[in-house]
Amino acid sequence: MSNNNLPRESRAALTVGALGVVYGDIGTSPLYTVKEVFNPALGVPLDAAHLVGAISVIFWGLMLVVTLKYVILILRADNRGEGGIMALTALASKAAGGAARRRLVLLLIGVFGGALFYGDSVITPAISVLSAVEGLEIATPAFRPYVLPISIGIIIGLFAVQRFGTSLVGRLFGPVIGAWFAVLAVTGALQIAREPAILAALDPLHAWGFLRAQGWHMFAVLGAVVLAFTGAEALYADLGHFGRRPIQVAWAGLVLPALALNYMGQGALLMREPAALANPFFHLFAPSWLIPAVMLAAAATVIASQAVISGAYSMTKQVMQLGLLPRMHVLHTSEKEMGQIYIPLVNWLLLTAVLLAVLGFGSSSALASAYGIAVTVTMFTTTLLTFFVLRYDWRYPLPLAAASTSFFLALDLLLVIACSLKFLQGGWFPLVLGVALFTWMAVWRRGRELLLERIGQDDPPLLPFVQALAADRINRARRTAVYAVAGQDSVPQALLHNLKHNQVLHERNLILTVVFHDVPWIPSAERVVATPLGPGFWTVRVNYGFKDTPDIPKALAQCRSEALPIDLFETTYFLSRETIVPTRRTGMARWREGLFAFMARNAGSVADFLKLPNNCVIELGTRVQI
Repeated sequence: MSNNNLPRESRAALTVGALGVVYGDIGTSPLYTVKEVFNPALGVPLDAAHLVGAISVIFWGLMLVVTLKYVILILRADNRGEGGIMALTALASKAAGGAARRRLVLLLIGVFGGALFYGDSVITPAISVLSAVEGLEIATPAFRPYVLPISIGIIIGLFAVQRFGTSLVGRLFGPVIGAWFAVLAVTGALQIAREPAILAALDPLHAWGFLRAQGWHMFAVLGAVVLAFTGAEALYADLGHFGRRPIQVAWAGLVLPALALNYMGQGALLMREPAALANPFFHLFAPSWLIPAVMLAAAATVIASQAVISGAYSMTKQVMQLGLLPRMHVLHTSEKEMGQIYIPLVNWLLLTAVLLAVLGFGSSSALASAYGIAVTVTMFTTTLLTFFVLRYDWRYPLPLAAASTSFFLALDLLLVIACSLKFLQGGWFPLVLGVALFTWMAVWRRGRELLLERIGQDDPPLLPFVQALAADRINRARRTAVYAVAGQDSVPQALLHNLKHNQVLHERNLILTVVFHDVPWIPSAERVVATPLGPGFWTVRVNYGFKDTPDIPKALAQCRSEALPIDLFETTYFLSRETIVPTRRTGMARWREGLFAFMARNAGSVADFLKLPNNCVIELGTRVQI
């Protein structure tokens, strides 16, 4: 049963869950957006006309970027129910058909957008937690020296508990963020009631007039306004967890109204009290409610950060299984939910980058300069890939596909240009992270291609070899041997090694290839394809989607039959671990070959990745020149 066809009670539970996971990031944007739009460095006058205009831009930006683009259009472009930049990349590449060059270009575009996601994974925890804790300064300036240490403590604690999973606290995400949005709505509505003139912001003509009056300065202002939309990509990324309908209901029923009321409430407050600009969000609260508000804000920002961190784990797993990153150790933190994973290396690298961001920038206002550029480039790539889905997968006529996406491409490009003006003020930080990761992915992918070309160049072809063995009376051990290989055309090195040194052949020999497809899931009925080659030999192909969890023993149990009587307790798995030797051959630049050799040397265990029992694995080392 799809998420969109669930009973009403289940859909309600998914809608509440979506509040915590999907909307945590965009829901904490009111903490800093209005303050940054009217930052004195931008020079926007703090008067009624400009307040109405700026709030109108934010409101209609939410309507166009989030509601019209993501909630109505992008959520429909699912890949077998899954969303996110990598799922969309796989769908667009597949829809491109046999045009290899187009598929490669689309893959590179999507991978670059995915790499920039990690920049967002660094900035979101840093700016969210800092902006919440800075509310303590409003209670008393005496807290100012402690803002940074408290923020660092919260961030370290957040990353330290990741290995225990989120199943326990995850149940609180929806209700806590639900309470957060209720507070946003109530505090905003109270201010609007005192200064109803701010309701003029609902007129889009005020947004247009405000931007037109700014002239070329409009781009600098939009660089701050875009902070209100930075969580929009999460709507699509979490599509597979909650389904389209619960995400849409949560947005239209609570999130959008709460955000609109709060932004207009901050505008109304600043109309009456311009001095509240130091932190307009926390000035919405009476002094007696300030500490509880800071505590609720801190909880909301931790939840928003948790959603981004979990997304980084999920993205890493998908990218690994698409062959774009080396294997890493993946721990499953829940016995019930396969999607709840923890990747230690990613966790500690993210923590290091987040701490560097907090210490290097020092405040939410400084971090605001770094925030936005990575997100807007990802938003642009999402729209671009959506065009190819509309044109080649949904078979829309070219004019209709172009009309459906060109407006959003222009809008996204406008936001990218606006954020690029902040490059020297901090925008370089997430871009450098994204470019470094993209380079890492590109080197790994090209290195794997070269490695597979080199492996087996001198090995005999498999089928004639098996036919020749059929006439040979070689000793056979009454066990099953599984040879994990990248290609099934040549004889595995481990098999040749076994025959040469041990002069023995197993009774059943499976030449195993694991294939990851550009779809999220592979049905169980299509998981395993076993083909007999000759007496005692079979080729076995195990198929997975990029969101599946590999489990080779479980897959092999599916192909057990009278003709292939596999006993998993009498099975030995032969693996090959290659030592890469960089050379001056044509292939990659020498530094890229060296980087690939380093990644291959430090990649995680194949046995762990495929869930093989370690006491039944024999790993043979080989040297390969590239």
